[in-house]
Amino acid sequence: MGLSSILVLLSALLPTYALDNGVGRLPVLGYNSWNAFQCNIDEDLYLTTAQLMKSLGLQDAGYNYVNIDDCYAEKNRSADGFIVADKVRFKNGMKNLTDKIHDLGFKTGIYSDSGWFTCAGYPGSYQNELRDLTTFQEWGFDYLKYDNCAIPFDDIIREGIMGKYQRMTDAIAQLAKSSGQPPILFSLCEWGISQVWLWGKTMGQSWRTTGDIAPQWDSLANIINFNSFITQSTDFFGRNDMDMLQLGNGNLTFDEAKSHFTAWALMKSPLLIGTDLTTITNETIEVLTNREIIAINQDSVFGQSITPFRWGIGPDWVSNSSFPAQYWSGPSENGTVFMLLNTLNEPSTMFFNLTESPWIRAGRQYSVRDLWAHTDNGTAIRNFTAEAVPPHGVIALLLKDAGDEPDGLLPLCAQPIEGQCTDKNGTHVS
Repeated sequence: MGLSSILVLLSALLPTYALDNGVGRLPVLGYNSWNAFQCNIDEDLYLTTAQLMKSLGLQDAGYNYVNIDDCYAEKNRSADGFIVADKVRFKNGMKNLTDKIHDLGFKTGIYSDSGWFTCAGYPGSYQNELRDLTTFQEWGFDYLKYDNCAIPFDDIIREGIMGKYQRMTDAIAQLAKSSGQPPILFSLCEWGISQVWLWGKTMGQSWRTTGDIAPQWDSLANIINFNSFITQSTDFFGRNDMDMLQLGNGNLTFDEAKSHFTAWALMKSPLLIGTDLTTITNETIEVLTNREIIAINQDSVFGQSITPFRWGIGPDWVSNSSFPAQYWSGPSENGTVFMLLNTLNEPSTMFFNLTESPWIRAGRQYSVRDLWAHTDNGTAIRNFTAEAVPPHGVIALLLKDAGDEPDGLLPLCAQPIEGQCTDKNGTHVS
């Protein structure tokens, strides 16, 4: 078989990636109403939210989506089979609402489900994918969150979860082709029950990897721990979605809120605020608008997540859901990013050798930028120590190469593999 024949065969076997449509290169930043309001929504809520996002500085920091979640529709479709917006809560119509939100400089998102009904019991999109998607586009929406409730019986669906979501992916491609408009950004809310991180990029721009988040440290730790093992799934055009940002509701300490935001941002999750903006504090706004952290999330050169270089807290670095990985790093266009996450319930001094990170070169020194203090903190040579990191607190650093380390430092290998630090004449150096 010739090379050209092999390439043709491989192209037939490899999946077609949804990223080919050019949509969703970077994570979405915005707002989603579900966790704060669930079904208590109307058009005034979303207009107020959009106005607050402008006045609070969230739009300037990069949050540009206002997303409607479940419960916006009538319980029954129209006589000709179309989803109908709730005539009381959205009395002026969805197109009027999206026009006003677009006029404020935002994009808009809508919600549906891959089954018969949404999770709250409203019409789902199964067997109505193209019809509903056309409605959403006519209403003016740019983004679709697509849930996983009310799954049809096996003898009806006759396909797996992938096939159920593929139906909407195909509808998105078909509508984009027929309408000439950009494809709607597709966010799969599949909860990770069928290893969506392995196939999500073949269909959408983000995919939920766990169940719903709760505004408690245990929930955050569990999500961070789970996602620490699948970071390789995240890159440009597709990423693990760790669920909404649960800041500002009083259940997290300030240090936990910083850790929450840092982990989500540096792991390149979408950043969708899930709290009531009418009660948000200046302290929470300070966390949400950390532009140095957001810049890593929106890096245009490196799309991948940070990854752990140590797991757990024991001497053998074995992980568990209560104590996820504490030492993380990854590349960025401006240097190597480090996240030191104190998962303990007490203050901790955190130490690591620089070359434990694969992105650091031996024999070099590095300038240190603290991404929360917004300060330049001198130069790190061979290792770094963070003193008294608060319980459930975080240190976020950006290290930039600052040239060769000083001459004459000992040991000759700062982090040797046992017995493998070797002179060019073959002598092993202890």
